[in-house]
Amino acid sequence: MSDTHDHGHSHAPASYNRAFAIGIALNIAFVVIEAFYGWRINSLALLADAGHNLSDVAGLVLAWGGALAVKVRPNARHTYGWKRATILAAFANALMLLVAMGGLAWEAIGRVVSGDVSLQEQGVTIMAVASVGIVINTATALLFMRGRDSDLNIRGAFMHMAADALVSAGVVVAGALTLWMGWTWLDPVVSLAIAGVILLGTWGLFKQSLHLLFDGVPDSVDPLAVRKLLEGLPGVAGVSDLHIWAMGTSQIALTAHLVMPQGGGDDDFLEAATDQLHDRFEITHVTLQTNTRPLITPCAS
Repeated sequence: MSDTHDHGHSHAPASYNRAFAIGIALNIAFVVIEAFYGWRINSLALLADAGHNLSDVAGLVLAWGGALAVKVRPNARHTYGWKRATILAAFANALMLLVAMGGLAWEAIGRVVSGDVSLQEQGVTIMAVASVGIVINTATALLFMRGRDSDLNIRGAFMHMAADALVSAGVVVAGALTLWMGWTWLDPVVSLAIAGVILLGTWGLFKQSLHLLFDGVPDSVDPLAVRKLLEGLPGVAGVSDLHIWAMGTSQIALTAHLVMPQGGGDDDFLEAATDQLHDRFEITHVTLQTNTRPLITPCAS
Protein backbone atom coordinates (compact mmCIF):
# COMPACT_ATOMS: atom_id res chain seq x y z
CA MET A 1 0.00 0.00 0.00
CA SER A 2 1.24 3.43 -0.77
CA ASP A 3 0.04 6.94 -0.22
CA THR A 4 1.02 10.33 -1.52
CA HIS A 5 -0.17 13.38 0.32
CA ASP A 6 0.55 17.06 -0.31
CA HIS A 7 -0.18 19.60 2.38
CA GLY A 8 -0.59 22.34 -0.15
CA HIS A 9 1.76 24.74 -1.79
CA SER A 10 3.86 27.45 -0.22
CA HIS A 11 4.31 29.64 -3.24
CA ALA A 12 5.39 33.19 -2.62
CA PRO A 13 2.27 35.31 -2.06
CA ALA A 14 1.06 37.42 -4.97
CA SER A 15 2.12 40.50 -2.99
CA TYR A 16 5.74 39.52 -3.64
CA ASN A 17 5.28 40.33 -7.32
CA ARG A 18 4.77 43.95 -6.34
CA ALA A 19 7.63 43.76 -3.83
CA PHE A 20 10.02 42.51 -6.51
CA ALA A 21 8.89 45.15 -9.01
CA ILE A 22 9.29 47.98 -6.50
CA GLY A 23 12.63 46.67 -5.26
CA ILE A 24 14.04 46.35 -8.77
CA ALA A 25 12.89 49.85 -9.78
CA LEU A 26 14.32 51.46 -6.64
CA ASN A 27 17.67 49.71 -6.98
CA ILE A 28 18.07 50.50 -10.67
CA ALA A 29 17.51 54.18 -9.90
CA PHE A 30 20.07 54.04 -7.10
CA VAL A 31 22.66 52.24 -9.26
CA VAL A 32 22.46 55.05 -11.82
CA ILE A 33 22.86 57.73 -9.13
CA GLU A 34 25.68 55.96 -7.32
CA ALA A 35 27.63 55.06 -10.47
CA PHE A 36 27.37 58.61 -11.82
CA TYR A 37 28.71 60.27 -8.68
CA GLY A 38 31.29 57.54 -8.10
CA TRP A 39 32.64 58.15 -11.60
CA ARG A 40 32.64 61.93 -11.16
CA ILE A 41 34.67 61.91 -7.94
CA ASN A 42 36.69 58.72 -8.65
CA SER A 43 35.36 56.97 -5.55
CA LEU A 44 36.03 53.24 -5.61
CA ALA A 45 33.71 52.78 -2.63
CA LEU A 46 30.77 54.30 -4.53
CA LEU A 47 31.60 52.55 -7.80
CA ALA A 48 32.04 49.23 -6.00
CA ASP A 49 28.77 49.63 -4.16
CA ALA A 50 27.05 50.59 -7.44
CA GLY A 51 28.40 47.41 -9.03
CA HIS A 52 27.18 45.39 -6.11
CA ASN A 53 23.74 47.01 -6.26
CA LEU A 54 23.61 46.23 -9.98
CA SER A 55 24.26 42.59 -9.15
CA ASP A 56 21.47 42.86 -6.59
CA VAL A 57 19.13 44.03 -9.34
CA ALA A 58 20.05 40.92 -11.31
CA GLY A 59 19.61 38.90 -8.12
CA LEU A 60 16.14 40.31 -7.56
CA VAL A 61 15.24 39.52 -11.18
CA LEU A 62 16.47 35.94 -10.69
CA ALA A 63 14.56 35.58 -7.43
CA TRP A 64 11.41 36.96 -9.03
CA GLY A 65 11.80 34.59 -11.97
CA GLY A 66 12.20 31.68 -9.59
CA ALA A 67 9.10 32.67 -7.64
CA LEU A 68 7.09 32.89 -10.87
CA ALA A 69 8.43 29.57 -12.20
CA VAL A 70 7.18 27.79 -9.07
CA LYS A 71 3.62 28.58 -10.16
CA VAL A 72 3.98 26.58 -13.39
CA ARG A 73 1.73 23.55 -13.02
CA PRO A 74 3.22 20.03 -13.18
CA ASN A 75 2.75 18.04 -16.37
CA ALA A 76 3.61 14.60 -17.72
CA ARG A 77 7.20 15.65 -18.48
CA HIS A 78 7.80 17.72 -15.34
CA THR A 79 5.87 15.92 -12.64
CA TYR A 80 7.02 18.32 -9.91
CA GLY A 81 6.57 21.39 -12.07
CA TRP A 82 9.36 24.01 -11.88
CA LYS A 83 9.64 24.26 -8.11
CA ARG A 84 13.42 23.84 -8.18
CA ALA A 85 13.73 27.12 -10.06
CA THR A 86 13.81 28.93 -6.71
CA ILE A 87 16.85 26.89 -5.63
CA LEU A 88 18.58 27.62 -8.92
CA ALA A 89 17.81 31.32 -8.52
CA ALA A 90 19.26 31.38 -5.01
CA PHE A 91 22.38 29.52 -6.18
CA ALA A 92 22.92 31.78 -9.20
CA ASN A 93 22.38 34.83 -7.01
CA ALA A 94 24.97 33.68 -4.49
CA LEU A 95 27.50 32.67 -7.15
CA MET A 96 27.17 36.02 -8.90
CA LEU A 97 27.74 37.91 -5.66
CA LEU A 98 30.80 35.84 -4.75
CA VAL A 99 32.40 36.54 -8.14
CA ALA A 100 31.55 40.25 -8.01
CA MET A 101 32.93 40.69 -4.51
CA GLY A 102 36.08 38.79 -5.39
CA GLY A 103 36.71 41.25 -8.20
CA LEU A 104 35.99 44.18 -5.89
CA ALA A 105 38.44 42.94 -3.27
CA TRP A 106 41.15 42.46 -5.91
CA GLU A 107 40.70 46.01 -7.22
CA ALA A 108 40.70 47.52 -3.73
CA ILE A 109 43.88 45.68 -2.75
CA GLY A 110 45.49 46.91 -5.97
CA ARG A 111 44.66 50.52 -5.11
CA VAL A 112 46.04 50.19 -1.60
CA VAL A 113 49.27 48.60 -2.84
CA SER A 114 49.77 51.13 -5.64
CA GLY A 115 48.87 54.08 -3.45
CA ASP A 116 46.11 55.15 -5.87
CA VAL A 117 43.80 56.61 -3.23
CA SER A 118 43.43 60.13 -4.64
CA LEU A 119 39.84 60.66 -3.57
CA GLN A 120 40.39 64.28 -2.49
CA GLU A 121 37.81 65.90 -0.27
CA GLN A 122 34.56 64.53 -1.69
CA GLY A 123 33.22 63.23 1.58
CA VAL A 124 29.98 65.22 1.38
CA THR A 125 29.07 63.69 -1.98
CA ILE A 126 29.88 60.18 -0.76
CA MET A 127 27.82 60.66 2.38
CA ALA A 128 24.83 62.05 0.47
CA VAL A 129 24.76 59.30 -2.14
CA ALA A 130 25.32 56.50 0.36
CA SER A 131 22.59 57.93 2.62
CA VAL A 132 20.15 57.50 -0.26
CA GLY A 133 21.36 53.91 -0.43
CA ILE A 134 20.56 53.33 3.23
CA VAL A 135 16.96 54.44 2.66
CA ILE A 136 16.46 52.47 -0.57
CA ASN A 137 18.08 49.26 0.65
CA THR A 138 16.25 49.35 3.97
CA ALA A 139 12.93 49.92 2.23
CA THR A 140 13.61 47.04 -0.18
CA ALA A 141 14.64 44.70 2.64
CA LEU A 142 11.41 45.45 4.50
CA LEU A 143 9.46 44.30 1.44
CA PHE A 144 10.85 40.78 1.94
CA MET A 145 11.01 40.62 5.73
CA ARG A 146 7.85 38.57 6.14
CA GLY A 147 8.92 35.64 3.98
CA ARG A 148 12.60 35.41 4.92
CA ASP A 149 12.15 32.55 7.43
CA SER A 150 10.16 30.22 5.18
CA ASP A 151 11.73 30.59 1.73
CA LEU A 152 15.45 30.48 0.89
CA ASN A 153 14.82 32.47 -2.28
CA ILE A 154 13.08 35.30 -0.39
CA ARG A 155 15.70 35.09 2.36
CA GLY A 156 18.42 35.69 -0.21
CA ALA A 157 16.69 38.84 -1.43
CA PHE A 158 16.13 40.09 2.13
CA MET A 159 19.68 39.31 3.24
CA HIS A 160 21.28 41.17 0.36
CA MET A 161 19.14 44.26 0.81
CA ALA A 162 19.70 44.34 4.58
CA ALA A 163 23.45 43.88 4.11
CA ASP A 164 23.48 46.66 1.53
CA ALA A 165 21.87 49.03 4.01
CA LEU A 166 24.66 48.29 6.48
CA VAL A 167 27.30 48.63 3.78
CA SER A 168 25.90 52.00 2.74
CA ALA A 169 26.13 53.09 6.35
CA GLY A 170 29.80 52.10 6.27
CA VAL A 171 30.32 54.22 3.16
CA VAL A 172 28.77 57.20 4.99
CA VAL A 173 31.28 56.73 7.80
CA ALA A 174 34.14 56.57 5.27
CA GLY A 175 32.95 59.76 3.63
CA ALA A 176 32.73 61.56 6.95
CA LEU A 177 36.23 60.54 7.99
CA THR A 178 37.60 61.44 4.56
CA LEU A 179 36.07 64.90 4.87
CA TRP A 180 37.02 65.61 8.46
CA MET A 181 40.30 63.74 8.85
CA GLY A 182 41.64 63.66 5.30
CA TRP A 183 41.93 59.86 5.36
CA THR A 184 41.70 59.27 1.60
CA TRP A 185 43.17 55.78 2.08
CA LEU A 186 39.93 54.83 3.82
CA ASP A 187 38.00 54.57 0.53
CA PRO A 188 39.62 51.32 -0.74
CA VAL A 189 39.72 49.99 2.81
CA VAL A 190 35.96 50.46 3.07
CA SER A 191 35.67 48.68 -0.28
CA LEU A 192 37.50 45.70 1.20
CA ALA A 193 35.19 45.78 4.21
CA ILE A 194 32.18 45.82 1.86
CA ALA A 195 33.51 42.78 0.05
CA GLY A 196 34.23 40.97 3.32
CA VAL A 197 30.77 41.59 4.78
CA ILE A 198 29.00 40.43 1.63
CA LEU A 199 31.25 37.41 1.13
CA LEU A 200 30.53 36.24 4.66
CA GLY A 201 26.80 36.75 4.26
CA THR A 202 26.65 35.15 0.83
CA TRP A 203 28.74 32.07 1.61
CA GLY A 204 25.99 30.51 3.72
CA LEU A 205 23.41 31.09 0.98
CA PHE A 206 25.79 29.57 -1.59
CA LYS A 207 26.45 26.44 0.49
CA GLN A 208 22.80 25.91 1.35
CA SER A 209 21.54 26.36 -2.22
CA LEU A 210 24.28 24.05 -3.58
CA HIS A 211 23.36 21.49 -0.91
CA LEU A 212 19.72 21.57 -1.98
CA LEU A 213 20.60 21.33 -5.67
CA PHE A 214 22.18 17.94 -4.93
CA ASP A 215 19.05 16.76 -3.09
CA GLY A 216 20.54 17.30 0.35
CA VAL A 217 18.27 17.16 3.37
CA PRO A 218 17.17 20.74 4.18
CA ASP A 219 18.83 22.22 7.25
CA SER A 220 15.46 22.61 8.96
CA VAL A 221 14.93 18.83 9.03
CA ASP A 222 16.72 16.35 11.31
CA PRO A 223 16.70 13.06 9.34
CA LEU A 224 17.38 11.00 12.48
CA ALA A 225 14.36 12.55 14.18
CA VAL A 226 12.24 11.82 11.10
CA ARG A 227 13.35 8.18 11.12
CA LYS A 228 12.61 7.92 14.83
CA LEU A 229 9.11 9.31 14.28
CA LEU A 230 8.38 6.82 11.51
CA GLU A 231 9.79 3.89 13.50
CA GLY A 232 7.57 4.88 16.42
CA LEU A 233 4.34 4.71 14.43
CA PRO A 234 1.93 1.92 15.52
CA GLY A 235 2.75 -1.39 13.85
CA VAL A 236 5.97 -0.22 12.18
CA ALA A 237 8.90 -2.63 12.67
CA GLY A 238 11.39 -0.88 10.41
CA VAL A 239 11.98 1.95 7.97
CA SER A 240 13.95 1.69 4.73
CA ASP A 241 14.65 3.80 1.68
CA LEU A 242 14.01 7.04 3.55
CA HIS A 243 14.65 10.01 1.29
CA ILE A 244 14.16 13.67 2.17
CA TRP A 245 14.86 16.49 -0.24
CA ALA A 246 13.78 20.00 -1.21
CA MET A 247 11.38 20.35 -4.13
CA GLY A 248 11.95 24.10 -3.96
CA THR A 249 13.11 26.65 -1.44
CA SER A 250 9.87 26.40 0.52
CA GLN A 251 8.67 22.81 -0.06
CA ILE A 252 10.12 19.57 1.29
CA ALA A 253 9.36 16.05 0.05
CA LEU A 254 9.78 12.64 1.70
CA THR A 255 9.50 9.05 0.55
CA ALA A 256 9.94 5.93 2.69
CA HIS A 257 9.13 2.22 2.96
CA LEU A 258 7.52 1.15 6.25
CA VAL A 259 7.79 -2.51 7.25
CA MET A 260 4.56 -3.53 9.02
CA PRO A 261 4.58 -7.36 9.64
CA GLN A 262 1.00 -7.40 10.92
CA GLY A 263 -0.27 -5.40 7.99
CA GLY A 264 -2.15 -2.16 8.39
CA GLY A 265 -1.27 1.17 6.92
CA ASP A 266 -4.84 2.15 6.09
CA ASP A 267 -5.91 5.67 5.14
CA ASP A 268 -6.23 6.84 8.75
CA PHE A 269 -2.72 5.58 9.56
CA LEU A 270 -1.20 7.28 6.51
CA GLU A 271 -3.04 10.53 7.12
CA ALA A 272 -1.90 10.62 10.75
CA ALA A 273 1.71 9.92 9.76
CA THR A 274 1.63 12.62 7.10
CA ASP A 275 0.14 15.15 9.51
CA GLN A 276 2.87 14.47 12.07
CA LEU A 277 5.59 14.90 9.46
CA HIS A 278 4.07 18.19 8.37
CA ASP A 279 3.48 19.56 11.86
CA ARG A 280 6.93 18.66 13.22
CA PHE A 281 9.15 19.12 10.18
CA GLU A 282 7.13 21.18 7.67
CA ILE A 283 7.39 18.34 5.15
CA THR A 284 4.69 19.21 2.62
CA HIS A 285 4.77 16.27 0.19
CA VAL A 286 4.86 12.75 1.70
CA THR A 287 4.84 9.37 -0.04
CA LEU A 288 4.80 6.27 2.19
CA GLN A 289 4.79 2.64 1.07
CA THR A 290 3.92 -0.09 3.53
CA ASN A 291 5.12 -3.71 3.26
CA THR A 292 4.64 -6.74 5.50
CA ARG A 293 8.31 -7.65 5.04
CA PRO A 294 11.45 -5.85 3.86
CA LEU A 295 11.79 -5.70 0.10
CA ILE A 296 14.34 -8.15 -1.34
CA THR A 297 15.94 -5.46 -3.47
CA PRO A 298 15.41 -2.12 -1.79
CA CYS A 299 16.14 1.14 -3.53
CA ALA A 300 19.77 2.24 -3.31
CA SER A 301 20.27 4.58 -0.37
